[in-house]
Amino acid sequence: MSQPKWVWVVGVVAAVVVVGALADGGDGGDGTAPPAATDTTQMIGDATYTTSVAPKPQTDVAKTCTVPDVVGMIHQSAQDTMQAAGLYRLREEDATGQGRVLVVDRNWTTTAQDVAAGQVVPCDTEITLLAKKTGE
Repeated sequence: MSQPKWVWVVGVVAAVVVVGALADGGDGGDGTAPPAATDTTQMIGDATYTTSVAPKPQTDVAKTCTVPDVVGMIHQSAQDTMQAAGLYRLREEDATGQGRVLVVDRNWTTTAQDVAAGQVVPCDTEITLLAKKTGE
């Protein structure tokens, strides 16, 4: 048994409304705040259908994080401290210049960081931690 054509029409109209709302960016194109929801009413034959689409949340507010001081820490603890502060884009380098890979982070001590402690930066800032093997 096939579905009536009006079911397909309602589905297509709902899809167009959703795609249109997403493509609009949620602000109506004029920079004003979006309404609580967008309602679209369609009449098909004798029936009236209303589709409601919730606005897209605004995500353009950049979150900032304060960079902690991790110099002198065991490298694993330094990484944990950075991540606890909301900083996850971390690179690591051998501070001796030998190009060694920090495989077991607990065997290395952080000697420098390329973003100074106390700076407030966007949380997606990449931070490089330099380390040398503990005892070197």
